[in-house]
Amino acid sequence: MIRQERIADIIDSQWMDFLKEDTGYEREILGNIPVAQSFTTIITGIRRAGKSTLLLQLLKQKYEKAIYLRFDDIRLSGFETDDFTRLLNEIEKQGTQVLFFDEIQLINGWELFVNHLLREHYTVFITGSNASMLSAEMGTHLTGRHLSVELFPFSYTEFIHFHGMENNAEAVETYIRVGGIPEYVKTAIPSILNTLIDDILWRDIAIRHGVRDIASLRQLTVFLLTNISNTVTANKLVGMFGIKSPSTFLEYFSYLRDAYLFDFVPIFSHSLKVQARNPKKVYTMDLGLYTENAISTSENSGRRLENLIFLHLRRRHKNIFYFQGKGGCDFIVLEKNAVAKAIQVCLNVTDDNFEREYNGLKEAMKSFDLPYGQLITLNQNDRFENNGMTIELVPASVFLSE
Repeated sequence: MIRQERIADIIDSQWMDFLKEDTGYEREILGNIPVAQSFTTIITGIRRAGKSTLLLQLLKQKYEKAIYLRFDDIRLSGFETDDFTRLLNEIEKQGTQVLFFDEIQLINGWELFVNHLLREHYTVFITGSNASMLSAEMGTHLTGRHLSVELFPFSYTEFIHFHGMENNAEAVETYIRVGGIPEYVKTAIPSILNTLIDDILWRDIAIRHGVRDIASLRQLTVFLLTNISNTVTANKLVGMFGIKSPSTFLEYFSYLRDAYLFDFVPIFSHSLKVQARNPKKVYTMDLGLYTENAISTSENSGRRLENLIFLHLRRRHKNIFYFQGKGGCDFIVLEKNAVAKAIQVCLNVTDDNFEREYNGLKEAMKSFDLPYGQLITLNQNDRFENNGMTIELVPASVFLSE
């Protein structure tokens, strides 16, 4: 239990610290954040992606006054459900209708409190680093009254603009090494990304889900980082890292995805059972994490490039699959329940791999009756037309800046 006077002091202290923060590089998503009175805007994303900075940018762009409260402040460690009443009294006392709550999901009963604020016509912004907790609680108590947006680390275009780099193959190669975590982009200090992994595994997974075997979870995380753009399946991992049950692996996959460390792309099929039975391709949500934490003696530039293309697609599309027939195609993208894009990725197309990459993409295009497909390369241009189908080789720098 925390006294209202103490809550007021913490709000004032955090507000002063909040305003002193550097507003930083203006994020591309800033102009697309949905805002509506009596609605909660939920901003989720991986830790250190810049959610608090985005709130500050939003505040200075749209509002003169607001309340900002970060619930992972140690001074609020004793905050209980009953303290929401005292917080409400302080909000009413300060007389603002705009509220920014960072990591409020750490407090039991937060969704009931926010629902009350919405009925009182407040405009509420919430940030959090765990997707499933937010979505589950929103579905229960905030149905129809929330607007959601995901914040990712710096995109490729944000990265090159931040550094004033030319848009070319060299910039792409730099980005797939550095990634987009803002603090790491600015400083290149490896411990930032090492600590980030530990924070996510401990705070976003172990504490929230009661995972005790942190060592095994961390070994699995490093294994997945090392195997980006490859397929993984729980059954084939049984016995590794001391984990003996495929259901435990599936739980860990879910936790890692909810914490925005990885995403897992299923095979395309109209049957959910077929999707579930087949291996999924794993991608990290930031390529700098691969650079600083993966265990590999190879640069693996081709797999990094494929991961980069996935991240570009993931920012824009929810439904992404891979295709497997006689050949394979890296990405099938659905828009409005219809297949809209087929995309293949190859670092460098040569005489040795051209037929495999071209035929895999063409087979996918035929399967979905698509007249156009793209083969993304590091720095190659070309165009092939055959039987009413067009396949274009596109440099990654061009594709990523579309």
